[in-house]
Amino acid sequence: MPLEFIYVTRHGFRSNWLVDPSSGNYTAMLKSPTGIAADPALTAHGVDQARELGERLLVTDPPIERIYSSPYYRCLQTIEPFVRKALARGRLKDAAQANVSSEEASITRVRGETGLGEWYGSAPFEHPIPAAPEVLRSLFPALLSPDYKPAVVPTRMGESIDELHNRVAATMEALISECDRDGVRAVLLCSHAAVVIALGRVLTGAMPENIEVEDFRAFTCGLSIYRRRQTGPEEAGGAASKSSVKTVVSAAGVGRKEQDAKAPFRGPHWRCGRGVAGGWDCELNSDCSHLSGGEERGWRFAGDESFASVDKSILDAGIQLGVVVEGKKKGPRTRPKEPGGPHL
Repeated sequence: MPLEFIYVTRHGFRSNWLVDPSSGNYTAMLKSPTGIAADPALTAHGVDQARELGERLLVTDPPIERIYSSPYYRCLQTIEPFVRKALARGRLKDAAQANVSSEEASITRVRGETGLGEWYGSAPFEHPIPAAPEVLRSLFPALLSPDYKPAVVPTRMGESIDELHNRVAATMEALISECDRDGVRAVLLCSHAAVVIALGRVLTGAMPENIEVEDFRAFTCGLSIYRRRQTGPEEAGGAASKSSVKTVVSAAGVGRKEQDAKAPFRGPHWRCGRGVAGGWDCELNSDCSHLSGGEERGWRFAGDESFASVDKSILDAGIQLGVVVEGKKKGPRTRPKEPGGPHL
């Protein structure tokens, strides 16, 4: 059975960081559990959002069978409550169950996919990368699949907006191909605002002429659902299903050695309404009905994609490259001011 449903969520509220565009030096408002300035934990409010999201994900229909996540701490922390509760309630298989093989258990663990990682604009310096797998496994015991190898590795020099969308398209071709091969019907992806928006565009093939348009939304812990279009048997698996994951990634010009990471991507075949792997329809667009605070800290592109022309000494990269979108909040609600400004 090919993949039919893709659930997409963005991480919850988190603390902030700053970057000096002249030097590439990142500084954090609060110390990160991984020691990486651009890899903060969720705030107390973000932890509450993650719990509420977890309850919503427990009742998805069809149920989630596989999870891919950006390996940044805030994303793993966001989906951890769901994974723990799902295992406890029998919604996911676990190696501790006598009738589940270690191979099956690794499928149900979270797959850390760098192709779903943070978007950094193009820069003359190297951007941060996620913590090493062994560090993440020590922080999230038994959560991460120990054998999974990311399909796509972005360049450390940042990406233009077009490069981001093509990176996401290459990632989704690879992940959809894997799920088709393994008979996974429904999958969950956890990522960042820019990637969540790009996911909507590459899955549906709806790339706007104005990059700044607010089409696919990205509220913290919002939930989007994409359903595969009904097509002929040859199209159902999409182009990616006809070749190995390794071939797809190589053709896209990503996942290579660092010195070749800026090689050209394959053409944007997913545009003009086609979408990757046969195309997908958006059935839910960053829904926040499960969150007590409603729609919060949304984001959209501002058209900026590079730090090269920035003349400020210190800036919040999220504000520099995007615009914060305030959604519909629920009722009168007060909370302590979060440290730092908004970001992806």
